[in-house]
Amino acid sequence: MILMFATDVFMKCIQKYIFISMLPQVCIFFSYVEYFTMYVGPVAEDMFHWQATIMGPSDSPFAGGVFLVTIHFPPDYPFKPPKVSFRTKVFHPNINSNGSICLDILKEQWSPALTISKVLLSICSLLTDPNPDDPLVPEIAHMYKTDRAKYESTARSWTQKYAMGSKPFCI
Repeated sequence: MILMFATDVFMKCIQKYIFISMLPQVCIFFSYVEYFTMYVGPVAEDMFHWQATIMGPSDSPFAGGVFLVTIHFPPDYPFKPPKVSFRTKVFHPNINSNGSICLDILKEQWSPALTISKVLLSICSLLTDPNPDDPLVPEIAHMYKTDRAKYESTARSWTQKYAMGSKPFCI
């Protein structure tokens, strides 16, 4: 199963292919690929610890930001979800100061059919469209609901302060 595919535009970022076996009879073929505005791959030789870089969506207050994310796979992956967290500070109702992410597919809605690319795309979608009704940070959710301009201004300010000037992680 190919987790991500590459078009000719992205072929320059493909450096090698790795065939890994995460569980007996569950083998995943993973290619290092730039997938639109995300980079993802293992840290060193540890197939259970990955790092990803997400570029802030252009239609959000996070535009221009480079956000580092860590992904830890449990031993029983894909039957249990990976633990995904931001290393870059983000002003968002569904992301707390520790980088934890409140996203249903990382909890009760997890399915072994979900791929890491789908998880990262869901996180990008969450950046664009927060869910203030299921917040990790109620104060930010309240601001999002009652003063959208202030929320967007603060999120933009944090993006400039914490997520700009970094180099994207590319394998």
